[in-house]
Amino acid sequence: LKISGEKINVMENSDPRPKMRLFPMFLHRLLVVAFAFLLIDPTDGYNGDFDEPVEHIKIGGLFDGDTDDAELAFQYAVEAVNNEKLSYSNYQLEAQAVQVKYGDQFDVSKKLCRLLKTGVAGIFGPSSPKSALHVQSVCDEKEMPHIETRWDAYTKLPTLNLHPHPHIMGRVFLDLVVAFEWKDFTILYESGPWLPGISDLLKMYDPKGYTVTVRQLDLGLNGNYRAVLRRVKLSEDKRIILACSIESMPEVLKQAQQVGLLTDHHQIIITSLDLHTIDLEPYQYSGTNITGVRLIDPEEEKIKQVADFLNASQIAKTLELHDGLNPAKMRVKTALMYDAVLLFAEALKHLIGSEPPRLLEPISLKCDDPTTWKNGYSVINYMKSSTIHGLTRSIKFDHQGHRSDFLLDLIELGPAGLEKVGVWNSTEGLNFTRKTEQAAHAMDDGTLQNRTFLVLTAISPPYGMLKDSPIKLSGNERFEGFGIDLIHELSLMLGFNYTFILQEDGRADLAITDLTITSDRESAVDFTMPFMNLGISILFRKPTKEPPSLFSFMSPFSKQVWLYLGGAYMMVSMSLFVLGRISPKEWDNPYPCIEEPEELENQFSFSNSMWFTIGALLQQGSEIAPKAPATRAVASIWWFFTLIMVSSYTANLAAFLTVEQVVSPINNAEDLAAAGGAVKYGAKRDGSTISFFKDAEYGTYAKMYQFMMANQDLLTSSNPEGLQRVKTENYAFLMESTSIEYIVERECDVTQIGGLLDDKGYGIAMRKNSPYRSALSEAVLRLQEQGVLTSLKRKWWKEKRGGGACENTMEEGGALALELANVGGVFVLLIVGCVAALFVSFCEMLCDVHRRTRELKQSTSEDGAEELDMDNVGGVFFVLFVGCSFASLFGCCELFFVIAHRARRHKVPFREELMAELRFVAKCHGNTKPVRHRKSSSASGPNSLESGMESAEQSATSSKQDISGSPTGAAGADEADRDAELENRQRRQNGGGKSALNGSARKIKSDE
Repeated sequence: LKISGEKINVMENSDPRPKMRLFPMFLHRLLVVAFAFLLIDPTDGYNGDFDEPVEHIKIGGLFDGDTDDAELAFQYAVEAVNNEKLSYSNYQLEAQAVQVKYGDQFDVSKKLCRLLKTGVAGIFGPSSPKSALHVQSVCDEKEMPHIETRWDAYTKLPTLNLHPHPHIMGRVFLDLVVAFEWKDFTILYESGPWLPGISDLLKMYDPKGYTVTVRQLDLGLNGNYRAVLRRVKLSEDKRIILACSIESMPEVLKQAQQVGLLTDHHQIIITSLDLHTIDLEPYQYSGTNITGVRLIDPEEEKIKQVADFLNASQIAKTLELHDGLNPAKMRVKTALMYDAVLLFAEALKHLIGSEPPRLLEPISLKCDDPTTWKNGYSVINYMKSSTIHGLTRSIKFDHQGHRSDFLLDLIELGPAGLEKVGVWNSTEGLNFTRKTEQAAHAMDDGTLQNRTFLVLTAISPPYGMLKDSPIKLSGNERFEGFGIDLIHELSLMLGFNYTFILQEDGRADLAITDLTITSDRESAVDFTMPFMNLGISILFRKPTKEPPSLFSFMSPFSKQVWLYLGGAYMMVSMSLFVLGRISPKEWDNPYPCIEEPEELENQFSFSNSMWFTIGALLQQGSEIAPKAPATRAVASIWWFFTLIMVSSYTANLAAFLTVEQVVSPINNAEDLAAAGGAVKYGAKRDGSTISFFKDAEYGTYAKMYQFMMANQDLLTSSNPEGLQRVKTENYAFLMESTSIEYIVERECDVTQIGGLLDDKGYGIAMRKNSPYRSALSEAVLRLQEQGVLTSLKRKWWKEKRGGGACENTMEEGGALALELANVGGVFVLLIVGCVAALFVSFCEMLCDVHRRTRELKQSTSEDGAEELDMDNVGGVFFVLFVGCSFASLFGCCELFFVIAHRARRHKVPFREELMAELRFVAKCHGNTKPVRHRKSSSASGPNSLESGMESAEQSATSSKQDISGSPTGAAGADEADRDAELENRQRRQNGGGKSALNGSARKIKSDE
């Protein structure tokens, strides 16, 4: 075999047990074989071969992490099987154990393939969940039997898991919760694989019944569970179910004790099957009811034999297990590994002995080859159908291949350690067999019955006090208090008598007062288990109430939320305005009587959009109703938004208006140490509290001790002196939490600040090695379980001697009346709004008056006619201006055209003709203008005509002069002028010969 890289020769019959133990077994087998030979015919079936060779069947084991015990059990189980189970056949098991890296799937895959190549008949392990899933997949592909011993709810063929199935384990814890009558509890789980085991507990949740709180441990805080544990403590849930690995369990319990979760008021159920393997001595006297379950019974002889053999075997020496294996500390995985090999051997036995006999013939398999082992599923099926009794008692499986029928021990932590208090099985459920053996033996033996004890006490309220009575009392009647009643309850339970004394000479059997259990005191006396758990805390004056803010109604939302709310308001208002103008359905006919209106009206103006949005936000209505799908969609989303925001605001507003904030200069010991003397503090001189700070290694506590030693005047001689300084000075007093609880029930101006700085307890002291310690501790535990200690504390802390004086008295209904300071901001907002509205109204009135004044000025006289202004006749002026401009432009064009024509006709420069015309125009007087005539040479064609026209014009002119020269011919001259002008126009229009003819005609007519 190869173990950790070293070769080991495992020889036949290498059992190191003494020969005297093997000889009777050998003799018995020899007699059986001899008797068998007598009954068999020597010639019957003889084949001439009596010495058949032994065939080895290899099985592989993958071990990762801290699995030395499991590997040791694996090796020993193979030896045990070879010596007993298969000794009648020619088969023997050969173990091949391989170490793999925890959680390294590559390493596991590589070494698994190597094992498969060797021709193994089964694979055992590993314990890592990730690696195990990979091994399951490979074995499923190769039809190779795979046996697991870990917590796993999702195994599949060909994997067989000997660990009790998580869902069945969930039934166990469900039965425990029902039996303990837990109505509310907290589940602390480490990771996801633990959830199947608590699934039935989660189903118990019912708003009207069971209250189940689930919290996860660690949460990535690197093993620091204190944050989660503190939240559990603050929730005041006293019942806890702890589901985590056994490796994490010690640290979780340690930190739970540090934060104050392991007190006599707490009950814890631990789901791990290895609870018995960890050191629970630090918690035996905490008073916490810790209950667990156990799969193996360390008292069974078989467990002890296996542990003894493993410790003495050569394999243990090879694996260097120097500490040995304690039967009481054997882990479940070790026992399950041993049982797994036994079950595998039992399946081989049935398979080999079946009719007809079947040959195993394991073959070499390669991971990259599709070849499978044909007998793999047969081995698994035989294992499922087999039943054996191993280290974990009866092993059998249901039709689904789950180990659902098993026996568990219920164990409970007491002053003497873990004790078996009951059993659980799948058919009968829970069966409690709780015994109070020590107390019973004490009473039966007469060690406490009818005995009389001197009980030393001290006057220390509320543990021991003198009664207030008008008559003189004597004996035990003089005293009353928590300690007095506790001794009385113990005497009724155990049957002893007692006498209280106040002397301090040490002559007493028992002592009870506020006596803290410390290591120094335990070296001198013995203590019972604590009857009360406590710690050091801070007594300080009550924090002052912070005056409410004027605008506290703004507090339900942060500034960021208010800004976003304002932005959302503006965005929605703008959206409504824009969508209203875009959507056709939002444009309405303002005059429904007119079927074809000239204009449409939109209701979503900007002001109306703002009004609609603010109305919805303030839960008020408006007469504006969206009509278009787009505006309705925006309005609906805005209404839903305002519904959520207003509901959230209303719900949070009540808390902000009624809850008063308190202001305290300190909140814990760290604040006190960092105050730098601003808040003075001290403790009782020469008490256990100052001793705690003296021995503390924590930096804050050491700093506080140095401060108190440097200021000796801050130390007090008694607790009442410290209380007086707290009430009159800026002073914090460090004392035990139970005393603080007693004080704050009576002194209403002081309170406890922060949590506990340590965890300790009060116990009943007695002589060293007293025989009554166990009986009294057991009785104290029973009183705690029955709730008697809780009743006594409530009686002496809250009811007797002025207790309960500082309980907050609420008005009917539990509601506090709101003062003006709480809602003053609302009134301020109302006044500001009213003043702003008045100012806006005044401005609106001024604007309206100004408008009406302008209208009155524009009104006409009494008949009602109105003056025309430019608004009325401005269009006429515009037409005039346009007409004049057009006419001027036309005139200029016409002038340029005529001058150009004339200059071309008279053959003169255009500029000269234009300047002459302009000079005439610039004279600005005269209504006539001379016409210039220029002679030109006669020619044919048009020129001849022009010469004729000029001659005609000259003749006409001469005739005109002649006629005008006669006084009697003036009228004729005027008529001749008109005829000449008419003739000239016709000549210009007709041109050529017609003009000459017309001129001649006019001349003849003129002569006539």
